Amino acid sequence: MRRVICFDDVLLMPKYSEVRTREDIDLSNILSADSPLKFSLPIIAAPMDTVTETEMAVAMHRAGGLGIIHRYNSIEEQADLIHDACMEGMCNVGGAVGVSGNYLERSRAIVSAGANLLCIDIAHGHHKMMCDALHNLRNIFGGRVHLMAGNVATLEAFNDLADWGADSIRVGVGGGSICSTRTQTGHGVPTLQSVIDCARSDRDVALVADGGIKNSGDMVKALAAGADFVMCGSLLAGTDETPGKIVYFEGEKRKTYRGMASREAQTSWRGRIGSVEGVSTMVAMRGRVSDVLHELEWGIRSGLSYAGACNLMELRVRCDFLEQTQSSQVESLPHALLKL
Repeated sequence: MRRVICFDDVLLMPKYSEVRTREDIDLSNILSADSPLKFSLPIIAAPMDTVTETEMAVAMHRAGGLGIIHRYNSIEEQADLIHDACMEGMCNVGGAVGVSGNYLERSRAIVSAGANLLCIDIAHGHHKMMCDALHNLRNIFGGRVHLMAGNVATLEAFNDLADWGADSIRVGVGGGSICSTRTQTGHGVPTLQSVIDCARSDRDVALVADGGIKNSGDMVKALAAGADFVMCGSLLAGTDETPGKIVYFEGEKRKTYRGMASREAQTSWRGRIGSVEGVSTMVAMRGRVSDVLHELEWGIRSGLSYAGACNLMELRVRCDFLEQTQSSQVESLPHALLKL
């Protein structure tokens, strides 16, 4: 039986550094070499109906990252949201689609509205329907639209999606904070392990680590392990720019944050419940997403400085992972707070 690791199982070994200031560190990266999809911040906002609509996409753009408009609405509604992002002068706009039903009509509509990235968004991406969707979308749009596909958990799946036509691939199955796939189905791989495995691929496609990322330290670990970008949901939930009404609970402002396979989300977007592989919760309001992203960005910059790395490529080359014990995990926390 194979032993696998998750983010909390490892630390990165500090290295000799000549980084004089964290401001000199370059966090920029590209999603594909033959497109203008270059970003100064390697963070992508997840295509969830409680995370990314126009306001979040615009805020991510201003911070140097990317927001992908979710698909859990009508074609017209999604196209309008993408058009409003484009009205802000954004050059890179992403929209999510599925692999069944009217996904081709949806894809044409949101590309016409201005999207230059389609995120083919399904829970189990290593599937015949994903293969068909990638072939169909590539035949329609050629190389003028970036195709992001996922999610997958294994090197075999990563290579297959690349061979089927994906330009970038989301890696991570069952690790999201509001995902219950592993308890519901018994399937999944820790996201960090999946990143390590998939980073061994010889295919020239970008790797997006998606799921299980709790803080900037996890982001640094994912990027060191081979991810080109990280995708976030819970870390951005509850900010001013997320969709949804503000409600008051026990005197505190909150917003809904839910998995797209939760009972509540399924009922809302398709009127019926299938396999329940997510949960819904309320999260405290956290203010502007720009402040959250600023803190995450500087955490990543600090992580690279401890590795003596000036950019993401140097981080990968210089990193050494250490497996930590349970006692070490406790010591890694601000454990003075645990005594209260």
